[in-house]
Amino acid sequence: MLSQKTRYALRALFVLGEHKGDGPMMIADVAEQANVPRKFLEQILLEMKRRGIVHSLRGKFGGYALGRKPEDITFAEVIRVIDGPLALSPCASRTVYRRCDDCEDETTCAIRIVLLSVRDATAEILEHHTLAHALLDRKKSTRRRRAT
Repeated sequence: MLSQKTRYALRALFVLGEHKGDGPMMIADVAEQANVPRKFLEQILLEMKRRGIVHSLRGKFGGYALGRKPEDITFAEVIRVIDGPLALSPCASRTVYRRCDDCEDETTCAIRIVLLSVRDATAEILEHHTLAHALLDRKKSTRRRRAT
């Protein structure tokens, strides 16, 4: 399940992506436009800054901006940074693999076999869906709402 923290992170990235090219945004403006509590957003942006997803500039005209192009930021990366691995169980994880304590034989474990398939399918979608895709989807959705 996607955490609220990850939802906030994605919403903040959408705001920063929509303002790309306008220079850095003050955290208060990002928080307001993304409808995210400012204190919580500060923590989220710091985590994403450490991974290069966003960067910050100090000073009067400082703030936050995307650290990379929107097409280079995947949903999978954001989820991993904020929530951790995509896998539902450590034995199915590629990034933090750990054998289950009560596992008798993981090569024949029916649970693990299914969870590996789930992880692969989930990763396939999330690795190929970028911030650029989401921004385009948002733009199309906004146009449709205005047209009705």
